[in-house]
Amino acid sequence: MSNTRKKIGLDARFYGPLGKGLGRYTKEVVDRVIRDRENDYVVFLCRENFVELDVSNFSNVKKVLVKSRWYSLGEQLELPYLIWREKITLMHFMHFNVPILTPSKFVVTIHDLILTKFPTIRATTLSPLIYKIKNLMYRLVIWSAIKRSESVIAVSKFTKHDIEEQFSVKADKVKMIYEGVTSDIKKGDNLTENSDDKKIILGYNIHRPYLLYVGNAYPHKNLEGLIDVFAKLAEKKPELSLALVSKMDYFYTRVKEYAQKFSCREKIIFPGYVPDADLGALYRQAEAYVFASLYEGFGLPPLEAMAQNCPVISSDKACMPEILQDAAVFFDPEKPVEMAEIILQTIDNADSKADLIRRGQALIKKYSWEQCAQEILKVYNEFK
Repeated sequence: MSNTRKKIGLDARFYGPLGKGLGRYTKEVVDRVIRDRENDYVVFLCRENFVELDVSNFSNVKKVLVKSRWYSLGEQLELPYLIWREKITLMHFMHFNVPILTPSKFVVTIHDLILTKFPTIRATTLSPLIYKIKNLMYRLVIWSAIKRSESVIAVSKFTKHDIEEQFSVKADKVKMIYEGVTSDIKKGDNLTENSDDKKIILGYNIHRPYLLYVGNAYPHKNLEGLIDVFAKLAEKKPELSLALVSKMDYFYTRVKEYAQKFSCREKIIFPGYVPDADLGALYRQAEAYVFASLYEGFGLPPLEAMAQNCPVISSDKACMPEILQDAAVFFDPEKPVEMAEIILQTIDNADSKADLIRRGQALIKKYSWEQCAQEILKVYNEFK
């Protein structure tokens, strides 16, 4: 390990809510690693989140504005110039979109290989031809990022194995570092449970009892499949609702349109984006958090649900058994009848729900953002 002071660049353009789950990861990591006094840090931000990060108390931290959007041609040109101008020793890219012309050594966090596992036209708003070209560019960029990096940070054993297998990477190059459970939601800041919680959920037009999903609405999240299953449940439990919380975008709008064909459509609630200050209440008042995803690299929302004493019923695909262990009830999301039965059995069994809550509280102690940041700092310090 080197004792030489380094100038470390952090690509934080996804920082905060605008980056969805990736924004959560970026914020939690950046907020912690810049507390390190052994190195100097340059944090690259975009217009939307530049003022959100306050570094006024850090003499060794500088913010730099990047005008180019992620996944654009501009980032392939502007970001390398800024990295060169700032004389960065080591760059940390929080996502695969590493400019091919990056002039410094770098590490990259790979959250999943979703675009290589599910290269579907339904996952884009582009025309088929443009999508194929963009998907080809994605494969080139991620291949370059993995091959040229000093180290690759994978967020689960599942993702680490995926990277090693698909890109023929040596195992010691890929560092597995788990994510954490977000502290603000875990504490339930500014909230008093019970009466205040009920006022909050009513503000989103959500009535108990309800099943909850929180996350993005991309096709691999399988929200249409979840709606199909809910329609079957609604026949047996007409009092039950389904709340799908996600940032408003093309994919979320498409799911809303899909729900309109069902007779139970009035019981399917689309609150849109819900801030952390309210999100804890939605978790706590739900019968269960249901995660029907077909593919995940880590999966933060189920852990955030557990932190709020919400039972979790999850897909058994990809990394979910690894991350959720014995603190969730699992189902095969490609078997809707089985999925419906498991959800119904779980929410109708008070003892089962109480046991899931106990197991969830024990499990979340294993996932710490502080530990995540410390392990990332160790990766930084491996390089001169």
